[in-house]
Amino acid sequence: MLGAARATGDVLVFMDSHCECHKGWLEPLLDRIANDRTRVVSPVIDVIDWKTFQYYHSVDLQRGVFNWKLDFHWEPIPKYQQKWRQSPISPIRSPAVPGMLMINRHYFQNLGAYDPGMSMWGAENVELSLRVWLCGGSVEILPCSRVGHVYRDHIPYYLSDEETVWKNKIRVAEVWMDSFKEIFYKQETPAYLLSKTKAPDYMERLQLRTTLGCKNFRWFLNNIYPELYVPEDKPGSSGEARQRFLLYNIGMGYCADYKTKWDTGGYPVALTPCNGNGNQHFEYNSGREIWFGSILQFCFDVLNEQIILQECTIEGRTEPQRQWDVRKNGEIIHMLSGKCIEAIGNGTSKDLFLRPCNKQSNQLWRFEQLIVMNER
Repeated sequence: MLGAARATGDVLVFMDSHCECHKGWLEPLLDRIANDRTRVVSPVIDVIDWKTFQYYHSVDLQRGVFNWKLDFHWEPIPKYQQKWRQSPISPIRSPAVPGMLMINRHYFQNLGAYDPGMSMWGAENVELSLRVWLCGGSVEILPCSRVGHVYRDHIPYYLSDEETVWKNKIRVAEVWMDSFKEIFYKQETPAYLLSKTKAPDYMERLQLRTTLGCKNFRWFLNNIYPELYVPEDKPGSSGEARQRFLLYNIGMGYCADYKTKWDTGGYPVALTPCNGNGNQHFEYNSGREIWFGSILQFCFDVLNEQIILQECTIEGRTEPQRQWDVRKNGEIIHMLSGKCIEAIGNGTSKDLFLRPCNKQSNQLWRFEQLIVMNER
């Protein structure tokens, strides 16, 4: 922020030190901003191995997004956006950009720069991306620009302060997410607890939002990132629990988990000791699908009678293969086959399979909420 304040050029580039820029990386970015100063643009980021410095070119074009925990990640471009793009080098509309970006200097300062209430690192790129979209700008990834980035296998000790990251995320939620901040707090329990003990002053940023005439978070969900699944509150069989978060097997006393290839579908759902982390977040929605709650783009499917995760249909059409009847008695019945989900296995291997319903405890489940929170 100090560098941005002292800069004299028309354009600012924010970039990690452990990057490698290619010949021709700069011009495509400058061209987009020259045509519209309200654009925030980012290059395609290739991977440099931190041990060998081998360079890996990204083949499949992706866009930047975030989940309800406000964690940034990459995902494939939706099919409808692929149809819009005129060529493989067309800009990619992106809900969020990583920390490496280019922005017009005057636009950056008039927009409020980076939030000065944030500390060190964490969620600043999500906050800026949200602010740009909500306040009249746009965010893009440009395939013609490539920058290599050394991805470390660990976070340096000086960046490992989780409380600082939670504080930053809380600022994003309180200023920009309106009532949807409650979903963030339910997904990120430590941040919720922290928000109850310390209450920083957000008035300056809220005033900035008013001054800029920004839209609300619902507009962002409807127009920029409709794929971000909004969790539903549904009463459970007891009338108190909600059908979200932990999917608990009564017979084994374990929870459904998706550790292997968590960002890729097609792998089995397993049972592990309940710990409440993001790999154990599942939700049952009104379309009778069971969604994986960490990224919310995969749902329960069946392969050779084993329960796996596959990418969900996000265009309002539910596949019968992926529909489930969650009964009050604890059974989860596959609508297509009429069979029940059963926990099977011993020792370290515990998996989920379809079996004829028998009302035994290994076929009985309940959705358990991680933490019960009253209205804020």
